[in-house]
Amino acid sequence: MYRFELLNVEDDGPWNAVQAHESSTVFQTRAWMAFLAATQGAVPVILGIREGSRAVGHFVGLIVERFGLRILGSPFPGWTTDYMGFVLEADSCRVSALQGLFDFAFERLGCAHVEVMDRQLTTQDLTHVRAKYRLYEGFAVDLALDEATLFKNFTSACRRCIRKADKDGVSVEVAAAEGFAEDYFEQLKEVFAKQGLVPTYGLDRVKQLIEHLHPAGHLLLVRARDRRGRSIATGIFPFRHGVMYFWGGASWREFQILRPNQALHWFAMKYAKAHGIHTYDLGGGGEYKRQYGGREIRIPWIRKSKYAWMESARTLAQSAVRVRQQVCGQWRQLFAKSRTLSITRQQAAATITNP
Repeated sequence: MYRFELLNVEDDGPWNAVQAHESSTVFQTRAWMAFLAATQGAVPVILGIREGSRAVGHFVGLIVERFGLRILGSPFPGWTTDYMGFVLEADSCRVSALQGLFDFAFERLGCAHVEVMDRQLTTQDLTHVRAKYRLYEGFAVDLALDEATLFKNFTSACRRCIRKADKDGVSVEVAAAEGFAEDYFEQLKEVFAKQGLVPTYGLDRVKQLIEHLHPAGHLLLVRARDRRGRSIATGIFPFRHGVMYFWGGASWREFQILRPNQALHWFAMKYAKAHGIHTYDLGGGGEYKRQYGGREIRIPWIRKSKYAWMESARTLAQSAVRVRQQVCGQWRQLFAKSRTLSITRQQAAATITNP
């Protein structure tokens, strides 16, 4: 039976142990936890896990308060964060650790709800665990393959897009941090507007991500330019311990005919491969990600509530967020149309006044 201990998040020792472990992810680093604390109003938590007198690993997460209830997320929906969970020795039992975590969170941390997405847990592991889950689906590309094979594994349409971008003079580069967040977010707003939506996060989150992760050397920023040097697409890629993740990408609609998005991903893969990274995780679902030839992955995002009614409340809250996003997007479209109409009227009036 595993025993959990709440450790001091200010101590360097536990963080150094977590970050040095080869199975840990960039989302379990101290820098990423600081990023989430700054953007989510969350309190970082690091737990030591022991079996008898033997230390077997750690758990990393954050606690937030919603409607007066404490929630332990590792991660939690809306945090733009992938796999967290446990960092355990190879001979440890993750299922036992998960069951012990639920008990500790409810009884010792005073939490009413817990969510965990650990990339080494499978649906088969959860057969005897009393908890709910949904599958977090995505694609992972094996960068250990040579470049020719990687490119061949892309769909034919994707390969044509990359060749077209090169033929039309699109260049891709590693970008500096200064001004990148603003450039990316302006493009992102247009991506969402095309669907009648608004971004699910604000400019400050992008700034905070860059501020915390870029100096630590765990964040690749990439920009695509056209022949005239104009920024036409941007991408953000966290990485650590041999795995790079696609956090976000955006582009201007008028330049998408140049196919900068495919060129941007191809550049990131080659950069990662050259820097010893063996896996490119495309960060969640999206049918367009299939074009890069990765294998499908399905990771259970596990949740357990202390009270039965919280499951319904969680579903209702997520529906409310989606509705709010759609309404905000529609209002933005109406405002843009109204502004365009106003400018057109002003121009017409000026023409009549000054023929």
